[in-house]
Amino acid sequence: MNKTVLITGTSSGIGKAAVLEFARNGWNVAATQRSPEKETDFANFANVKLYALDVTNLFSVEQAIDRAISDFGQVDVVINNAGYGVDGTFEAMSDEIIEKQFSTNVFGLMRVTREAIKRMRPQGGGMIIQISSMGGKITFPLYSIYHATKFAVEGFTESLHYELAQFNIQLKLIEPGPIVTDFYGRSRQFVKSSTTNQYDGFIQKFNQAAEKVMKDAEGPEVVAKTIFQAATDNTSQMRYAVGKPGPLLLLLRKILSDKLYFLMVRKSYNL
Repeated sequence: MNKTVLITGTSSGIGKAAVLEFARNGWNVAATQRSPEKETDFANFANVKLYALDVTNLFSVEQAIDRAISDFGQVDVVINNAGYGVDGTFEAMSDEIIEKQFSTNVFGLMRVTREAIKRMRPQGGGMIIQISSMGGKITFPLYSIYHATKFAVEGFTESLHYELAQFNIQLKLIEPGPIVTDFYGRSRQFVKSSTTNQYDGFIQKFNQAAEKVMKDAEGPEVVAKTIFQAATDNTSQMRYAVGKPGPLLLLLRKILSDKLYFLMVRKSYNL
């Protein structure tokens, strides 16, 4: 019997690429989106079914997972991909902006994880793959609350894996570097102060350097292939870095002192 994967946030980017990667490799795919009625790219795949799922709504999460299990028999792998990024000056960020970022990237991921566990434990096991970021291990300017959410995902997942091992439920983390997706386009939420211009020079320097980095960025397909590898390599490896220069930066963060790493980042952004 073919295995089944449920993926959140599949309307674009990494999530969409992951659906196509698993479908082409013969898996049953439960592709979830907040507005699945708008999706047209999966029509030619008989092994892909669409479900409405909003990670911020518990009933929506429960209903989508249960419908997928009803249609496919069981869900073997759940991929927590839904998320977005907020960047900008922290001073200008309202409680509403901060809470919304955590509501999706952390609490939504936790909600899907918990409901997946409830269904995987009785079936004898499964796998939950969290789409984190290199930004869950290292930091860059102007992404303070985004980094906070990804650091939370890393710590949550690492701790959780101890208690789930007894149930044969495996946890894995994917840590992409810069990837060409809507994360840097229509999904980007940039926050700038309306009461002071004292950050403007800093922001301008950062954006100019960031644009150069994105010129060399890889597409979401490279992440999708790494996700598929994580789901199928039958190893106990937890973390998978992907997307240049992410793996190199993660290595440098391990071996450099705080002082040297911070200096490297500042020089990279001319700060």
